[in-house]
Amino acid sequence: MGRRMPESRTAKPGRSRPSAERRRWIIGGLCFLWFGVVVARLYYFQVIDYVDLLGRAQRQQQHTLEIAPERGAIYDRQMNPLAMSLEVDSIYAAPSELANPQMIASLLAPVLGMDTQELRARFLTTHSFCWVKRRVTPAEASRVRDLNLKGIYFQRETKRFYPNGPLAAQTVGYVGLDDRGLGGIEYSLDEVIKGKPGRVLIASDARRRDFSSSEWPGVPGKNVVLTLDEKIQYIAEKALAEQLERSQAASGVAVVQNPNTGEILALASLPTFNPNDYEAAPAAARLDRAAGWIYEPGSTFKAVTLAAALEENLTNPQEVIDCQHGGIMLAGHVIHDHQPYGDLSVTDVLANSSDVGFVKIGLRLGEDRFYRYIQNYGFGAKTNVDLPGEERGLLRPPSRWSGLSIGELSIGQEIGVTPLQMVSLYSAIANGGIRIQPRVVHDVFLGSHHDSLPPAPGRRIMSARTAELMRQMLEAVVDHGTGIPAQLGGYTSAGKTGTAQKVDAGHGYSKFVGSFIGFAPAIRPAVTILVVIDSPVGAHYGTEVAAPVFRSIAEQTLGYLNVPQDNPSRWPQIVTPKPVKPSGQKTDDFMGFLPSDRDSLGAATSPVLPASFTPRTSQDSPAHADLPAAGIDSSTVVLGDGPLVTVPNFSGWAARSVAVECGKLGLELNVRGSGLAVEQNPVAGLKVPAGTKIWVRMAR
Repeated sequence: MGRRMPESRTAKPGRSRPSAERRRWIIGGLCFLWFGVVVARLYYFQVIDYVDLLGRAQRQQQHTLEIAPERGAIYDRQMNPLAMSLEVDSIYAAPSELANPQMIASLLAPVLGMDTQELRARFLTTHSFCWVKRRVTPAEASRVRDLNLKGIYFQRETKRFYPNGPLAAQTVGYVGLDDRGLGGIEYSLDEVIKGKPGRVLIASDARRRDFSSSEWPGVPGKNVVLTLDEKIQYIAEKALAEQLERSQAASGVAVVQNPNTGEILALASLPTFNPNDYEAAPAAARLDRAAGWIYEPGSTFKAVTLAAALEENLTNPQEVIDCQHGGIMLAGHVIHDHQPYGDLSVTDVLANSSDVGFVKIGLRLGEDRFYRYIQNYGFGAKTNVDLPGEERGLLRPPSRWSGLSIGELSIGQEIGVTPLQMVSLYSAIANGGIRIQPRVVHDVFLGSHHDSLPPAPGRRIMSARTAELMRQMLEAVVDHGTGIPAQLGGYTSAGKTGTAQKVDAGHGYSKFVGSFIGFAPAIRPAVTILVVIDSPVGAHYGTEVAAPVFRSIAEQTLGYLNVPQDNPSRWPQIVTPKPVKPSGQKTDDFMGFLPSDRDSLGAATSPVLPASFTPRTSQDSPAHADLPAAGIDSSTVVLGDGPLVTVPNFSGWAARSVAVECGKLGLELNVRGSGLAVEQNPVAGLKVPAGTKIWVRMAR
């Protein structure tokens, strides 16, 4: 019997086919599932999460460098630049390219005046970009270039420059390191002036090597033209600085306004500062006192009391008031005059500034009516001048008045005002009763496109009759009252003196604020001028410390503006005291404010800066010569005490050439008119000592 053979384990064909087919389906399904997962993932990356991933990639591969736009320039009304932008170098680093950050920092820090460890920390905390120092000087840029350091680069930026330094510094303002306005017009119109920044997009590979860049240029800022006049501003600052030096006062303000348009022609606030180095100045020097300083006006506020009484027909210029020999009892307190007066007409009550007379006028008005007029004349509210930091002043409602308040307010106490509020009131008197909003901005433009500025809004606050009566009585103040030192050479003027006591910490009312405000010529006013002297030492009445400054500013400004003389019989005195250099500055530094001549602007912009005139006071004993109306040739001149020099023949010379030559010879120049020299005194060829005052008349 043979061996039994085992059964074959080979699968039958009918059973193997389904198994192979199943495996193929399983493998295909797995491949399809894998492909679906990949597609879904790609869809998620490319569609759903695309924006986020693209942003992350761009942040890793690209960095943007913002380029500051060119800031718009600021000009005065004659298009003389007051602020401009200059191109300078800024230094930045690509820290990833620095081979040795510590060594690079130790090389750069001494050159740039920086701290080594601080600079090293900047390099270590960023990877692609960091500023080293912005807006460096040409010398610093040159020294860094000479080091030829890898990873250190330069970028051109703009730096703000103020060519006249401290001139009109509080009005023009200043900018910070980031080119943002921090004061004055630079701050209030920052959005207009700064423009829109440009950008540079730099792409880098994985090794931080730049391989492409794209640039989008910025939009330059708009230019601003102010109502200020550079030369009138210089006149006001110089006259104010001389008075602060003489009186050792703490500060001072002078405002010059066109009463017919509301335009501010000059706004002087001292002490001042240099906006090119604003960080070195104390905060008090950067304060714009014309808009942001509150003070008690004293007797200059009596115009409010009198105008309100005239409007209500409670008095008239000819009415006689008994001033009770200098004293009146009110709420248990005696209000005294500075000297005893008896019967005075209302005109003379104002001319002599009788407190008793004005208390009586204020009592006629009554509390509620008087308060309404004070508000109507603009006090207790902002003038809305286009300057930052304006104050509203201090004015309490009648419900908070004491029994003495109406008398105190009648003479300018128990109220706080700003210089611009006072100027607005007196300009309204000058122009016939319309209170016009003061303005500093004249025009805004970019290229040939000008933004149209509407006229300054105005509203009638008193009748034309009241304004005319007030004008006549304020003229009497200057003619024979407390404002005699404000009489002008060749022009009529009108105005009011004021003296207010000021609280001194720990010493009570031991300081004073002296002021004068007025307009000229009196009949057809061209300028309104306010002068306020804070805390003078010694003489402190507005008659003594402020009225002479008004006179100096008014005479020079009216001559510069070629305003026709309406009182040629009155000529200024020539005084012997030499100009006093401004407080805290060298004479040469202050004369750096003197605007340069610009022939393209015509004769109207040539620097005509007559010497200031100081009235005769008890402290002065000047030699003087009365100049006849027909010309300036006088047989008497004020001689200096220096070496002899020969007077040149200035006939046909321009004002600037005359000024330069007089400066070389040491002669004190006094110019009248504009154009070319047609007359002079002393005559040409005469030998006179250096320091002699010389008169030159210009004409077209």
